[in-house]
Amino acid sequence: MLSNTSKYAIRATIYLALHARSDLKVGIKKIAGDLNIPSPFLAKILQVLVKRKVLSSTKGPNGGFSLVKDANKISLYEIVTIIDGDDIFHQCLISMRTCNENNIPCPLHLQYEPIRSEMIRLFREQTIEDLAHDIKAQDQIISL
Repeated sequence: MLSNTSKYAIRATIYLALHARSDLKVGIKKIAGDLNIPSPFLAKILQVLVKRKVLSSTKGPNGGFSLVKDANKISLYEIVTIIDGDDIFHQCLISMRTCNENNIPCPLHLQYEPIRSEMIRLFREQTIEDLAHDIKAQDQIISL
């Protein structure tokens, strides 16, 4: 459902919520290594989040990334829409043109609408802090 790019952005943001402090930045190699994400690809993703003021980055030997916003103010919806746009929340489930171009619903449109609405609600309400807390409580940090 989510692109790998969005998944990596969410995982990296959770990782920073768990590991970074205002006085400590986490380097790209550490994040990429711990999350098993290719470093150059992750760097591009994180720079997008820096440009959108979700993360900050500092260059140099003590440089790295950290959260700009409090983790409880960063929703999954924000991360996904920054990375992939909001199409996932509005596009036709079976990719029929009629839903998107002609306002003629596809065969699944009406049945899928409550699920779509619930998904939007879930992504808007779930914060990075919520996920980080649950991961920490379940001692799942390694499996991130």
